[in-house]
Amino acid sequence: MSFINTIITRAKQNKKTIVLPESNDRRVLEATARILREDIANIILIGSENEIKESSHDLDISKATIINPIKYNKTEYLANKLYELRKEKGLTLEDAHKLLLTDYMYYACMLVKEGLADGVVSGACHSSANTLKPALQIIKTAPGVELVSAFFLMVVPDSDYGFNGTFIFADCGLEQNPTPEKLADIAYSSSKSFELLTGEKAITAMLSHSTKGSAKHDDVNKVIEATKIAHEKYPTLIIDGELQLDAAIVPEVAESKAPESKVAGRANVLIFPDLDAGNIGYKLVQRLAKAEAYGPITQGINKPVNDLSRGCTADDIVGVVAITALQSK
Repeated sequence: MSFINTIITRAKQNKKTIVLPESNDRRVLEATARILREDIANIILIGSENEIKESSHDLDISKATIINPIKYNKTEYLANKLYELRKEKGLTLEDAHKLLLTDYMYYACMLVKEGLADGVVSGACHSSANTLKPALQIIKTAPGVELVSAFFLMVVPDSDYGFNGTFIFADCGLEQNPTPEKLADIAYSSSKSFELLTGEKAITAMLSHSTKGSAKHDDVNKVIEATKIAHEKYPTLIIDGELQLDAAIVPEVAESKAPESKVAGRANVLIFPDLDAGNIGYKLVQRLAKAEAYGPITQGINKPVNDLSRGCTADDIVGVVAITALQSK
């Protein structure tokens, strides 16, 4: 069984309700049909019943719950709740009502906020900002979490590296140029996400173009400082840096470049020094190694709200829905 099928099997065992607000996207409807057919999760689609049924004419989505904000009997209630939540930021009740009728991501987040759903998956045809801004305004960060970040779950075929070819890459979606403190927090959140999704111990590498002092630069110093902070702040983590990618995952290279490291050659969580490196890195592995890439998956939000790549497939959406279900408490 593939790793993502293991995730799907686990999601089936504790079914959650996930909102898919982009009901006008064919891939979302195809994913909905599969999710319902395989009984992976309950699905809420937001939009006009007639338009959704017309777009899905050859798909069986009869088990989906379709919410039309114009007709739904809880819209007024949700508008009042949104107003109470954001009135100190200048939002009027009229604006709250208008927002829910025109931006379905806000509606989806309010459904989760009020306990009417467990999580949201969006981004197939909207930017990350369109997906994450409502989530941060409405659902907010989890208690004790200082930073919301994003990772990709990477499943590399025919690979012995990582956990049977499975890795978490972070941050590949949100933090442009994280400080050492933010890098340490990203490492902690990503390690916990890896353990949640795999059941295995996270072994976390702080990546750089240098291994243990082989190069001198401020960029290297940032990773060294981040590793130091992570050791002090999160003493239970198995984490080391700075490490080049090959030293982090290839045992033979690790023996040569970092023989004293408990992480080198064994890493399954890869923390990139900035968003450029992370985004380029995951896309290289996805395209050249034909890896499955699920994400960007957010971590640190009080309830799971996950972004999709606009180049995603229906199968990608199914995988992210299953991951979102596992993240739901």
